[in-house]
Amino acid sequence: MHELSIAMSLIDLATEEAERHQARPLAVHVKIGPLSGVVPEALQSAFDLAREGTELKNCSLVVQEMPIMIYCDECAVEKPAESNQSLRCRDCGAPAARLVGGQELEMSALEFDA
Repeated sequence: MHELSIAMSLIDLATEEAERHQARPLAVHVKIGPLSGVVPEALQSAFDLAREGTELKNCSLVVQEMPIMIYCDECAVEKPAESNQSLRCRDCGAPAARLVGGQELEMSALEFDA
């Protein structure tokens, strides 16, 4: 379960930032794309386990699931893919010229108490 190692890394990063800002983290925000290889529910469970016994024991994990985004040469615009299995334009059906989103796995924000 690689989600546990990811959760532990998130805890470590949040702890470092908390010490740097001399504040208590309330929430860790992450963006996860469907092509990242991370299952959001598994990451949530792993985060709950990893935070036990740490200074972040009351910190929550906020997951924002990102869509797969493609660039369509026919429409000349970035847009969501037809589906996770079909990397085609939703409007014209052309195959994606390139993948521009959906692989995200990033900590996007930390919420601290005032």
